[in-house]
Amino acid sequence: MNDAANQAMDATQYLTVNLANEEYGVDILAVREIRGWTPVTRIPQAPSYVLGVLNLRGAIVPVLDLRLRFGLVREEYTATTVTVIVAVAGRNFGVVVDAVSDVVDVEAAAVRPVPDMGTAVDTEYLKGLTSVGERMVLLLDVDRLLQPQDAQMLEAALPAAADVKAVA
Repeated sequence: MNDAANQAMDATQYLTVNLANEEYGVDILAVREIRGWTPVTRIPQAPSYVLGVLNLRGAIVPVLDLRLRFGLVREEYTATTVTVIVAVAGRNFGVVVDAVSDVVDVEAAAVRPVPDMGTAVDTEYLKGLTSVGERMVLLLDVDRLLQPQDAQMLEAALPAAADVKAVA
């Protein structure tokens, strides 16, 4: 193989999403679907960033507001607000973002370590950052967005969710 083919094999595709005027990348292999925002069913005693659950073709999927997960101010949901369904360790969950941007190819060599300063997001949720044209894209580590204790709490609370009404 030539060098260009080797570099292409080292590239990963990321779905870029917007959140609080920043651009984040989600590994496209983790993305299952993109849905417009729809109300969810609240889960009692869930962490503030867990909005609730939605029924996705018979599967109950927890939904997180990424702004709240990152400690940012929650904004009103608009026509561009979407829920990105991602799979982590065989389970699906949704993340609510301000908008979806596009899909970009990122070569492994172009990923830089996350600096300790300069981002509003706790760096534990980030794999690295890269530039795409003139834009800086923060690459999310989706495995870390839903903490194991949160997943266990949601599993325990799901039977109770059947009796709770959906809210916007």
